[in-house]
Amino acid sequence: MAATSQTTAPTNIFFQAAKEAVLTALLVGMLSILMVGYQTEVLQGQTMSYVTRFDDVIWAMVLVPAGRFLLVLGRSGLLWPPFVLGGLAMIYLFTAAILGLAGSPLYQSLPLPYDQPMVNAIFGVGAIFVFAAAIKAHRTKVKGGHTLEVREAAEARQANIAKNLSRILGPILIVIALIVPWTPWGDRAVVDSLVLVMTYVMLGWGLNIVVGLAGLLDLGYVAFYAVGAYTYGKLSIDLGLTFWESLPIAGAMAALFGVALGFPVLRLRGDYLAIVTLGFGEIIRIVLINWQEFTGGPNGIGNITRIDFFGLPFERNPAPGIETFHTFFGLDFNTTHRVIFLYYVIIALALITNFVTIRLRKLPIGRAWEALREDETACRALGINPTNTKLTAFAIGAMFAGFAGSFFAARQGFVSPESFTFIESAVILSIVVLGGMGSQVGVALAALLLIGLPEVLRDLSLYRMLVFGGVMVLIMLWRPKGLLAYREPTLLLFGRRGKKKEAQA
Repeated sequence: MAATSQTTAPTNIFFQAAKEAVLTALLVGMLSILMVGYQTEVLQGQTMSYVTRFDDVIWAMVLVPAGRFLLVLGRSGLLWPPFVLGGLAMIYLFTAAILGLAGSPLYQSLPLPYDQPMVNAIFGVGAIFVFAAAIKAHRTKVKGGHTLEVREAAEARQANIAKNLSRILGPILIVIALIVPWTPWGDRAVVDSLVLVMTYVMLGWGLNIVVGLAGLLDLGYVAFYAVGAYTYGKLSIDLGLTFWESLPIAGAMAALFGVALGFPVLRLRGDYLAIVTLGFGEIIRIVLINWQEFTGGPNGIGNITRIDFFGLPFERNPAPGIETFHTFFGLDFNTTHRVIFLYYVIIALALITNFVTIRLRKLPIGRAWEALREDETACRALGINPTNTKLTAFAIGAMFAGFAGSFFAARQGFVSPESFTFIESAVILSIVVLGGMGSQVGVALAALLLIGLPEVLRDLSLYRMLVFGGVMVLIMLWRPKGLLAYREPTLLLFGRRGKKKEAQA
């Protein structure tokens, strides 16, 4: 009987794994047949046609279910198949991708599913996930399975690792950000993309106050971004104010709108709060479209004054009597000068946002935000005023969005309602959640991933968003609480911190 049970158990595991692999293949086929199988193209006669890529669809229907099959085996206790096959696939695909990116002739002779090295590298990332899942399953088995105590201890270790990594990565990322424009690969396109990334880093840190620290789900954060942008646009055109003169006014105006949003939602929590904030963001966008006399309507506001270097504009042919940046410093005119200056301006604004957030978190108001996040009822019982706590969170978070909006308007020289749709709020919220709510360094990494990765994968054209979505799914499966997630309160009860350290030891 023992021999029979030992032989049927692996059979059942293989049957279950094969069943999930077949279902995965069907799902991949349905998703990719239209998105990958057909690609439209315009011929010389302006005739719309299409080309088929069914071979790519078939490879996807083979590779993805194979990874799912190995994952099920690993989670069911059969560790050697995913460990060996995942490791071999990882080494082979990454080696091939490196050869392809290096332009080696050997790459063309290798049997590979896809012609583009980056696509093969993405499947190599999937192989890493299979390999790591097998190692994780083995460690879980050795440490006693999936009991509550084991899971709590694992979460505590991961939070501690994330906290230590944040302390190390933070200064490293700042140094790298400061020196990127002066490196050999820091050309104009790279710096310009990093300006966009840093703008979203600043927006993510601002929303992190509302969502990560205060625990208030805000789906209309882009409204404050729009208020800051339009405030600077109107001040610049109607009153002739410079960016630096308009910056505090834009932040104050956005904070005022944050308070205006805070009052109607004082008694709301969870999903109801999210719905109201979503409606607020849409109201702002519709007002921008319909109030044509003030906002320009769908046409937006153009000819907004751009940022200058302490009165020195970055222009090739300025008006008579106006000295420019390149003439003052005796340089040849180069559009890269303005891009680099914008880059350091947004870095300065983002670092100010980060510094203020960290300082506020250690003050009584920051501790009140964390208490509100953990339990609003207990927060009220302790004598903390939830009304003031919510309003300050909305106001300060909105203020930083106003600063970022003002910078956006100065960078673009043009604003319109199309730049402030709901998808922008969703992207900013995704950055906060993916990075780990409450984690400043995690938000920066998530912004670099969510905003920078599509730019890096732009050459993949057809596969770009598919690859992007696949990487996001892998991350959320691997790190469901965020890249660097830890939510340890700033202030703990007397003696608790010491006990926690003893327990970890």
